[in-house]
Amino acid sequence: MSYEFRKIESKWQKFWKKNQTFKTSNKSNLPKFYILDMFPYPSGAGLHVGHPLGYIATDIVARYKRHKKYNVLHPQGYDSFGLPAEQYAIQTGQHPQITTDTNINRYRGQLDKMGFSFDWSREIRTSKANYYKWTQWIFLKLFESYYDINTDKALPISNLISFFNKNGTKNLRAVSSQNAIEFSAFEWKSYDSEKKEKILLFYRLAYLSETEVNWCPELGTVLANDEIINGVSERGGFSIEKKKMKQWSMRIGAYSERLLKGLDNIDWPDSLKEMQRNWIGKSKGASINFKIKNSPNNEIEVFTTRPDTLFGVTFLTLAPEHELVLQITSKKQFDLVDAYIKSSSKRSERDRMSDTKSISGVFTGAYAIHPLNGKKIPIWIGDYVLVGYGTGAVMAVPCGDQRDYDFAKHFNIPINNIFLDIDISQKAFTEKSKFKLKNSDFLDGLDYELSIEKIILHIEKIGCGKGMINYRLRDAVFSRQRYWGEPIPIYYKNKIPYSIGRNNLPLELPKVENYLPTSDGSPPLGNAKNWAWDTINKKVVSNKLVNNSKIFPLELNTMPGWAGSSWYFYRYMDPDNNKSFVGKQAINYWQDVDIYLGGSEHATGHLLYSRFWQKFLFDLGILPKDEYAKKLINQGMILGLSAFIHRKPGTNTYYSKNIIKNSKLEPIRIDISMVNNDDELDCEAIKNWQPQFKNANFIKENGKFVVSREVEKMSKSKFNVVNPDEICNTYGADTLRMYEMFLGPLEQAKPWNTSGITGVHSFLKKLWRLYHSKGVFSVSESEPDTKSLKSLHQTIKKVTCDIDDFSFNTCISSFMICVNELSIQKCNNRKILEPLTILISPFAPHISEELWQLLGNNSSIVDEEYPTFDKTYLIESSKSYPISFNGKMRFTIDLDLSLDIKEIESFVLNDIRTINQLNGIIPKKVIIIIGKIVNIVY
Repeated sequence: MSYEFRKIESKWQKFWKKNQTFKTSNKSNLPKFYILDMFPYPSGAGLHVGHPLGYIATDIVARYKRHKKYNVLHPQGYDSFGLPAEQYAIQTGQHPQITTDTNINRYRGQLDKMGFSFDWSREIRTSKANYYKWTQWIFLKLFESYYDINTDKALPISNLISFFNKNGTKNLRAVSSQNAIEFSAFEWKSYDSEKKEKILLFYRLAYLSETEVNWCPELGTVLANDEIINGVSERGGFSIEKKKMKQWSMRIGAYSERLLKGLDNIDWPDSLKEMQRNWIGKSKGASINFKIKNSPNNEIEVFTTRPDTLFGVTFLTLAPEHELVLQITSKKQFDLVDAYIKSSSKRSERDRMSDTKSISGVFTGAYAIHPLNGKKIPIWIGDYVLVGYGTGAVMAVPCGDQRDYDFAKHFNIPINNIFLDIDISQKAFTEKSKFKLKNSDFLDGLDYELSIEKIILHIEKIGCGKGMINYRLRDAVFSRQRYWGEPIPIYYKNKIPYSIGRNNLPLELPKVENYLPTSDGSPPLGNAKNWAWDTINKKVVSNKLVNNSKIFPLELNTMPGWAGSSWYFYRYMDPDNNKSFVGKQAINYWQDVDIYLGGSEHATGHLLYSRFWQKFLFDLGILPKDEYAKKLINQGMILGLSAFIHRKPGTNTYYSKNIIKNSKLEPIRIDISMVNNDDELDCEAIKNWQPQFKNANFIKENGKFVVSREVEKMSKSKFNVVNPDEICNTYGADTLRMYEMFLGPLEQAKPWNTSGITGVHSFLKKLWRLYHSKGVFSVSESEPDTKSLKSLHQTIKKVTCDIDDFSFNTCISSFMICVNELSIQKCNNRKILEPLTILISPFAPHISEELWQLLGNNSSIVDEEYPTFDKTYLIESSKSYPISFNGKMRFTIDLDLSLDIKEIESFVLNDIRTINQLNGIIPKKVIIIIGKIVNIVY
């Protein structure tokens, strides 16, 4: 009876599906265990072998925990809104829903083929109305809330309205936009409803405002910073420019400190937490105000962590996007400034931050007044200053900062050296710098060794600034000028946003004939014919009926991709609930995610935004915890082995790897499917692959054409993708699962090499043979010997510890050692093989189910109790002693550990190998350390 893996795997996949083996209940007396993968975006390319790595790891743990008698929630779904499907719709005219469903069906088929124990009854898709209804519901909750500084949490906007009615803005401590106005309770009551709504937008956690955004003309949409790579769009590689637009934003900045402190309470990778800390960017310092010469109504606010360097300021630099730039620029400088602003708008913030070498800037023609000595200092703009960090302005201290020094030297700006006892070339100072300030009424020209705190007190005393804590984290732009996303449930009355009401959700995405922006530049939803809100009948109606009294236009922007992924882990708990995004019974039982696994590339996107939404919903008492995942693991990447052929420039001639002598040959990527395990190219196949190779001349070596290989990220564009379907068809899903775990530690990157998979496949065939004799299933009911028991229980102990430590590669090694030992021992005892089957089933579930059935069990192996090791079988009764002669080990001998020194010496000296080694020589002495070594000196 051979190992027919295709038949076995198909059989058990059908069994699991028919019997809903992995369906989980929200009611159980068992302890809960919730393990989650970051759910995939279903692209048209399908999965390659790099994608399942994390899914295999979580599936092993999920199956292991079921054996350990936990009630396991292991769900899966799809992040199915997004730009790729929309771009495909634009190119083909096909509705994104059609391509999304097609891609999901392909993903589902691939996932099922690998035998994952997902509870598919809980599947979610962010693009389904019964899901995004609750994404819209959370948005409206944010729209209806503000952040109260006194209680340090979000509160209903109705609380703020009550406060205004009693106090106006007097003693108000709430997070607001910078342009929020002050008013009395009497004034508030006198305002009409429209003005009140405008004021409330200064405080709402979801708010509408004029915002500097990353605009991608080719994609026709705004992009978040994490959607831009190397200055171009991640999707398509298109150019980006800065643009001011009226956008929805989320006041995530209100949660900066809590997001920072919360990192101390979760078991997430240190590197990931550090990325979030840097993104949040907390810094202590002072806000200092500089008046502008000939512009008495304007001031430039600067945040600095070094207020002690204030006397060294010789110029100010503003971000090109700073709102005051064009107001203060002189006529003479206007054209230069305007041109510079347009040029810098094409560079991403990431590029500007990372570019520390180039120096560029323009003088505005305006001057600021130094707040301490009254001197005028020039105001420049430079794209090394970012409008989104601090105040978008820096006070330049060339004698104390390298970049300011370089900028001043480049543009011949004077440098005021106030640091008399510090070498200028050092350009670095400790937080407590000893310095002497000249011409200063502020400090009377004395020598001081002052702390930053004392400096701030002096600045506050004279009224030119105040101490403050600043965060790099800026409010998140929420609007997207896309079609394929969640509609924002807002209508407009006299350009003021109003909620359509939570009871009227979902606001479903309308059908449109064109997925591009409208002719007047409106987002794609502007193409919808029925996209107006009837406030009386509470429904969507024709745009022709808009009368701005009862029927109003709806929001044309949609939500970003991170909206649906910021809370999906709770919907898995209760996916069919129509009354709540998660029911109380479900949330009280599951509470949070025990293990969350996904890529570190989501550190400052999904993982930060989702923590923000979590804390917000916790503030409102909707969720029981303010962090949603106790432990997070970042799996490493499986890298592809790319293939290259080398072309002589200007010709169609290619040279085999080992005869290349010219370093100037051009490396050309080719599809790895045309290369065998010996790196030999199928020259006929490549001629049929692309027209450019049809008449190519291949210079071979010894009749073969050898390609060069390079390990890099696996992707379709690099032609190095390995399809898991092919691996499953050739070797089986169990082989694929075990091989991916065997490649190396879960968290590390590792290269894929298909030729190495045969070893794992051979192991599974060897495992199968343990249960068979001459091709027939054969298991003995007799008692196993001590060697077999020792092999089994050593493996149980090692694998159990390694699973708990997520060290899956060493588990595979332990299985191989165990099966090899049992094979040598010719062990086929039931008492050994039954627990071994359970032990290996999380890793290779199909073969385990089949063997379990062959062992005479009628039920699935899934819920069988996990074996425990018995330490009595691990107690060593003998020792393999290395026998050395004059310090050189020659052979080993197994001796009972109960022997004393004289008995050990007798056994060793009478061994024929010892007699032959000594050849009649009488030893001078015999050194014995019991349980360790024997050394014979002669």
